[in-house]
Amino acid sequence: MTNPLQRLSQLGQSPWLDQISAALLVGELSRLVQAGEVLGVTSNPSIFEKAVGESPDYDRRIAQMAQRGLPIEEIYDALTTQDVTKACDLLRGVYRASGGRDGYVSLEVNPHYANDARQQYEEAVRLSQKVNRPNLLIKVPATPQGLEAVKELSAQGVKVNITLIFSQAHYQGAARAYVQGLEERLKGGLDLSGVTSVASVFISRIDTAVDRKLDSLGGGEAQALRGRAAVAHVKVIYQAYQEFFSSPHFRELGKKGANIQRLVWGSTSTKDPKYSDIKYVQELIGPATVNTMPLSTLEAFRDHGQARLTLGEGVEEAKKDLERLARLGIDLDRVCAQLQEEGVAAFARSFDSLLATLASKRKALLAGRP
Repeated sequence: MTNPLQRLSQLGQSPWLDQISAALLVGELSRLVQAGEVLGVTSNPSIFEKAVGESPDYDRRIAQMAQRGLPIEEIYDALTTQDVTKACDLLRGVYRASGGRDGYVSLEVNPHYANDARQQYEEAVRLSQKVNRPNLLIKVPATPQGLEAVKELSAQGVKVNITLIFSQAHYQGAARAYVQGLEERLKGGLDLSGVTSVASVFISRIDTAVDRKLDSLGGGEAQALRGRAAVAHVKVIYQAYQEFFSSPHFRELGKKGANIQRLVWGSTSTKDPKYSDIKYVQELIGPATVNTMPLSTLEAFRDHGQARLTLGEGVEEAKKDLERLARLGIDLDRVCAQLQEEGVAAFARSFDSLLATLASKRKALLAGRP
């Protein structure tokens, strides 16, 4: 018998794990992959900050590199690429069995490069070459400069996870950048079939921001819209995705080997305890999508989730919800723009915090302290 997580893939949605750590790599991840409950892995600077900062599992490697005199940035680079390489190897069978649809592991470029297209491009190429696995996705944020990098990376055949997408405009930019890269590649007479991309839409943070505005407005209509903005917004983005990749233009690219850029639902752990702990899984199940979940959300959905197609339900009601939000004066585009800026800044803080943690650990380990 299949459980709800396994049933997701039967419905066309791939469950990925939004978490990585040394501990997961030596046991639990392998079990989840073998059970068909996890078909991919995503990471970001905040995830690595938690993994390294809250565990002694990395101390031996940190000490060894510290004794060799490696600077902090190189220690960070080694730890993250080693973990991602191991995860790629664990998921290589999924990658092969799915024909390259699943089995991916994502690694993010330095978040301080978010507003520099050239630095992002060069860092993405370097990381891709260093890990050197066919099932690696390089995460690049959907900033204007990030999308410039995505276009060039896709043209060069680097597989990209476009992240920190909040608005429909962010999504449309991500889809265009990928396709423009494919078109450049085609002009050069290069094969399209080995190039792929996913577009990661962040979800729960939208409700957090909009609910705060609704609470400040007060009133019955505002309260009735709490917890509805994110799912409604994503349903509309999913429609835009379907239209874009079923267009005659993309169908012609498809005949030449182009792969569809799948949508990934990210930031799917529930932030408000008033809502279901599986809200952003249960309400967004649809074909040709991915839901990347932290372990706690993944386990919760296995325990009490109901796997059925929900993404296409209530689309007209979703549009009405967005109209009601607009009438209340909530500018969702502005909210999403601010959330992207905050997301870039948060990842940069996590990156800096992790480097500070590594510096502290290196100092203590070299001094012989645990």
